[in-house]
Amino acid sequence: MRSSNLSAVLALTTMVLGLPAQAEKWDMPLAYAATNYHSENATRFATAVTEATGGKLEIVTHPGGSLFKGGDIFRAVRTGQAPIGERLISALGNEDAIFEVDALPFLATSFDQAWNLYQASKPAMEAVLDEKNLKLLYAVPWPPQGLYNKNPVDSAADMKGVKFRAYNQATSRLAELLGAVPTKIEAAELSQAFATGVADSMISSGSTGYDRKIWEHVKFWYDVQAWLPKNMVVVNKEAWAGLDAPTQGVVLGAAAMAEQAGWAKARELADWYKEQLAANGMTVDGPSDTLKADFMSIGETMTNEWLERAGDTGKGVVDDYRNM
Repeated sequence: MRSSNLSAVLALTTMVLGLPAQAEKWDMPLAYAATNYHSENATRFATAVTEATGGKLEIVTHPGGSLFKGGDIFRAVRTGQAPIGERLISALGNEDAIFEVDALPFLATSFDQAWNLYQASKPAMEAVLDEKNLKLLYAVPWPPQGLYNKNPVDSAADMKGVKFRAYNQATSRLAELLGAVPTKIEAAELSQAFATGVADSMISSGSTGYDRKIWEHVKFWYDVQAWLPKNMVVVNKEAWAGLDAPTQGVVLGAAAMAEQAGWAKARELADWYKEQLAANGMTVDGPSDTLKADFMSIGETMTNEWLERAGDTGKGVVDDYRNM
C-alpha cells in the first residue's frame, strides 16, 4: 500500500512539473572529426541542453561519421532514424537549389557577407526544410574556401585533367568549368583519397586541410576566398513536437548561443588555419591575377546557372542579399 502511494505521488509530481516519466535521449550524428570546431560547438550545444533540462533531454553527439556517414545524416534525421543531426548545407543541392546558395563562387566572400546571405536565404531554406519534415536550429560557417593542389596553379588551364575532390553539386560543376575531373568524396574519406591518388586537388577551407593533415599529400593552398559554406543542425519535426514547450525553449536558447559562438570561432580560426598550413610546409599564397579572373568568370557562370534552377525564390534571395 505504501509503495502504491509513493508511485501515485511520483506520478502526480511528474504531471505537475510537466516532466516525462523517463528522460529522453537524442543521438546526434556529426560528419566531422571530434576535434573540428563544428563538432566541438555541437558538443557544447548538446551538453548545454542536457544540463539545462536536468537530463530530461539528453543529447549525445557522434562525430566523424561514426553513427551515420555525412551523406546519410540528412536523410536519417528526415526519416526519424536520428532525431537531430548536422549536415553541410550545400551538399543538399539535389534536395533543393536553395541549399546551394552559399557555395556560389564570389557571391559572398567575407564573414559579414556570408551572414547577410544567410539572413536573406534563411526564410526560403526554412520553408523547404519544413516540407521535408525538418526544423532548422542553427547554422555555422566554414572559413573562406581556398584551392588545394599538388602542383602550382597560375590559371584555370593548370587544372585541366586534375582529379578534383567534390562534395556537392556546386564543386562538381566548378571542377568541370576548370577542366578538372570531379570525384565525390566525403570529409571522412578525404585523407585516404589523397593518399591513394583518387584526388589531387580540392576547394576547401583551411580547417579541412588542418584536420586532415593535407600537407602530407598536397603542397599548395591558394587563398581564393571563393565562398563560405555553412553546416546546419536540423531536428526531426516529430521529435521536436514530442518535446514540451519549456524544453523546446531550452533547445532554441542553446541553439542561438551555438550559432553565435560558432560564427565567432570560425572568424577566430580563419587566419590561424592558414598559419598552420604554412607551418607544416605548405606554400600558402593568394591567387594570381589570371587565376582570380578565371574564378570570377566561373563564379558568374555558376550564379547565372543557379538562378535558372532556383527560379523566383532564388532571385528573391539574391536580390534581398544584394540590397542589404
